[in-house]
Amino acid sequence: MLRWLIGGGREPQGLAEKSPLQTIGEEQTQNPYTELLVLKAHHDIVRFLVQLDDYRFASAGDDGVVVVWNAQTGEKLLELNGHTQKITAIITFPSLESCEEKNQLILTASADRTVIVWDSDTGRQVQRISCFQSTVKCLTVLQRLDVWLSGGNDLCVWNRKLDLLCKTSYLSDTDLSFVTGSHIGELIIWDALDWTMQAYERNFWDPSPQLDTQQEIKLCQKSNDISIHHFTCDEENVFAAVGRGLYVYNLQMKRVIACQKTAHDSNVLHIAKLPNRQLISCSEDGSVRIWELREKQQLAAEPVPTGFFNMWGFGRVNKQTSQPVKKQQENATSCSLELIGDLIGHSSSVEMFLYFEDHGLVTCSADHLIILWKNGERESGLRSLRLFQKLEENGDLYLAV
Repeated sequence: MLRWLIGGGREPQGLAEKSPLQTIGEEQTQNPYTELLVLKAHHDIVRFLVQLDDYRFASAGDDGVVVVWNAQTGEKLLELNGHTQKITAIITFPSLESCEEKNQLILTASADRTVIVWDSDTGRQVQRISCFQSTVKCLTVLQRLDVWLSGGNDLCVWNRKLDLLCKTSYLSDTDLSFVTGSHIGELIIWDALDWTMQAYERNFWDPSPQLDTQQEIKLCQKSNDISIHHFTCDEENVFAAVGRGLYVYNLQMKRVIACQKTAHDSNVLHIAKLPNRQLISCSEDGSVRIWELREKQQLAAEPVPTGFFNMWGFGRVNKQTSQPVKKQQENATSCSLELIGDLIGHSSSVEMFLYFEDHGLVTCSADHLIILWKNGERESGLRSLRLFQKLEENGDLYLAV
């Protein structure tokens, strides 16, 4: 296995091109990923990764090939060929708990306007669906309802038997909701039953309003600065990748509680929440960064101005109307996103990643490569353990004693 001690620093920028990008030095004491293994099997951009179980994952991209890997060793297990054009989406359809057969299914959509269902254990094609009138650009599974959805020009709902469902009126959960984001910076939380908006956020790029000052007039925002490229959520927060920045939106407070406006040099393409209040993000700049969400006491501040004209920055904030909201926020707890690790290994845009608690981090890139990042301390301990076991089996350990 290739051993690589990560150096987190980038070359300093010129005085004329100063950037507020947060950097970290070579001593990354909180970054565990000090070893990497480069995996080669694709011959075009690798855009997707999906976890199959505790030790396997699959990769797919513009070459139309799906590859199944061992996350512990980096061994290539299967290569699935069937699509004639690039793959546009991939998901897994886990077996039911009550089902005797525990085989995991892989669903892939392609620009060839087909969806193929694969058996992840054998690589066999279970079924091919070719009734789509356009490219299926996204796939998702609603595990609680035992259905999956395909989205393109049309939104289709399918059951486990791959029958197209014409009606979805049987939905009975009262607490289902989902989140959508747009390229103009809108984030909306919807009720899945009556399609009403539960929350709406339009000011991701400026969550910290100025206090009693004339705001700068901006009639248009750069789309790259406000576009929501990816988001994930837990029971408390929505974590959004907006332009080059990262934003944490609290569902209960209905406001942004933490942000890094310039988390990367280029657009952030994928984010994920880890245990211990940590986040991982990857970007078009080829980097993968680890962040920690830390609590801090928020200073008193006035709210973001509302109304049509104030949305674009015209006029001053009305002190009298904002006082009640100000008092409510005075004792509110805010957070900060602190950079604790910077993984630099890819030579091009990092499209996404997977986190394995025991086996490390997997990243895929436009450089056609997959990198398996390992916890250096853990791997060193495992190698030592295997060495002692081998010595004990051969009897060399007792001779040495």
